[in-house]
Amino acid sequence: MNFSFSTANSIHLGDGIAKNLCNFLPESTKRAFILTGKTPARHQFLMGRLAANDIETAMFPVTSEPTTYLISNALKNARTFQPDTVIGLGGGSVIDTGKALAALLNNDGELLDYLEIVGKGKPILHPSIPYMAIPTTAGTGSEVTRNSVIGVPDSAVKVSLRSPYMIPRWAVVDPELTYDLPPEISAYTGMDAFIQCLEAYLSREANPLSDGIALQGLQRASLSLRAACQSKLDKAAKSDLCVASLCSGIALANAKLGAVHGFAGPIGGMIKAPHGALCAGLLLPVLRMNYDIVMRRESRGETSRKFDQVAQVLTGNPTAKGSYAIAWIESLIKDLPLAPLSELGFTEAMIPEAVKKSTQSSSMKGNPIDLESADLRKILEECL
Repeated sequence: MNFSFSTANSIHLGDGIAKNLCNFLPESTKRAFILTGKTPARHQFLMGRLAANDIETAMFPVTSEPTTYLISNALKNARTFQPDTVIGLGGGSVIDTGKALAALLNNDGELLDYLEIVGKGKPILHPSIPYMAIPTTAGTGSEVTRNSVIGVPDSAVKVSLRSPYMIPRWAVVDPELTYDLPPEISAYTGMDAFIQCLEAYLSREANPLSDGIALQGLQRASLSLRAACQSKLDKAAKSDLCVASLCSGIALANAKLGAVHGFAGPIGGMIKAPHGALCAGLLLPVLRMNYDIVMRRESRGETSRKFDQVAQVLTGNPTAKGSYAIAWIESLIKDLPLAPLSELGFTEAMIPEAVKKSTQSSSMKGNPIDLESADLRKILEECL
């Protein structure tokens, strides 16, 4: 499976395609600042390709989810190196860090000048320096989105740095880079892609183009998730999950998400747990609440029709109703190595704070129906 897709940026997907990363960079590229995960040595071969093309590199390992401290440290190092290109080679944390870094390198000031909620919230005025995103997980879709989710340890919250300028110039998606992921990581990153497609499709901000892309991603994720999370390598499933992740990023960049991500951001600032795992733990209670309210208020409305469409995609049954989707997803979650929210560190005492913070989340604004505080509390209680 190989293709190129262009909008204001270019997307390249194919097995082994990351080995050709220099083919996508302009000849004028001379200095690249490389962000990697905890073990940069895994990518020495790709670094060698850059060196062979006379591109000087500096490397910075992203050892945690992005925080204000980590990005400020990376920015200090990058400003000293003065790159003409940034490359993010890793999971969603690495790619989000790279997007923030590339934007800050071409705009005056520091990170807090531009952060919403905890900072000054200034707009990013100048385009990012050229940024290439190469994901090594299949889930976040961060390689084609316009924001970075950043933890603020002092406030125990996660906020977003966002701008149309932050969409990477190149997304290079190579399924081979996901082959050695442990089943647990494949499960929670894959569920993130699945949920992003689902929430983008059901979002009140959805549009016909985002709908088509979200449904394609949802179908591929539903057919590949179980196989991609087994110990035995299934190359076709891994490839399909990469496509689903890419679809999820494109869809969410053009349609808001919903209450699952509206909760996951604030809770992710309160406890240390993988983002995709939090989303998976929240999914069923959120879906049940949304579906129950939709069926009471507008059982023949657009959102009800969309729930039915989701059920038909997931089950393959052309007459399936929305409730079938919830049952199908419950079965999927039981088949994957995922932990409930209570085992991830979330407690009943955290519910009031989580409810309060979630109401300020931009993702909550995309939820297909309005949820009252009592609804939000009931969702979190069911998660425990």
